[in-house]
Amino acid sequence: MGDRSAGHAGRSTAVSARLGALAALQHRHRTGRGQIVDSSLYEAVLQVMESLVIDYSVSGHVRERTGAILPGIAPSNVYRCRDGDYLIGANQDTVFVRLCSAIGQPDLADDPRFADHASRGRHQRMLDEIIECWTSARSIVEVEAAMIAHAIPAGRVYRAPDMVADPHFQARKSLLDIDHPRLGPIKMQNAFPFLSETPGSVRRLAPATPGVDNWEVLHEVLGLSEADYRRLVANGTV
Repeated sequence: MGDRSAGHAGRSTAVSARLGALAALQHRHRTGRGQIVDSSLYEAVLQVMESLVIDYSVSGHVRERTGAILPGIAPSNVYRCRDGDYLIGANQDTVFVRLCSAIGQPDLADDPRFADHASRGRHQRMLDEIIECWTSARSIVEVEAAMIAHAIPAGRVYRAPDMVADPHFQARKSLLDIDHPRLGPIKMQNAFPFLSETPGSVRRLAPATPGVDNWEVLHEVLGLSEADYRRLVANGTV
């Protein structure tokens, strides 16, 4: 998990279009008829905005930005540790009981303010302060060990150096080493998801200079003759 949003609309639109293409392909297999897949940036984001519009439609409630929390759902937040940030999601009743044990305060689970989902939501800020009082006195490694030992959904908030150094990323081959024509050796994301029989790969990077693919597109794909291509180059068209 990174600490900054980066191009969610573009990625979500690509995923939406890809799913649409697969659905259209399946329809064609069954019926023999093709169709248009229409995917837009704003609608790709709109579909993951949960009950934002429903809330307004039913009650007139307008959601505000809330940061890392889920309003009324607690504890589910990013908590400060001595050496970084850590996400804990323990809002389900039985998981919350385990969290109370993990932070050395088992009696919290019986406190009327935190005894059930609704009560924890009403006292969200107070509960977050209690948890952060515990996490802030410990390192991420210490907090993570406690969360794992008590089977609590949680994870450190990663930045780029954490991703590069993580042994899980390395074992999964989540990152690739690529030689860039201008930048030299770089690391970048692999092609996901992994497929057992037809795995994806990074065959090449984006062109380092404009027009690198002109010959391939105009000649090999569109059938332009070499003479015509050279004429376009000579007169500055491409």
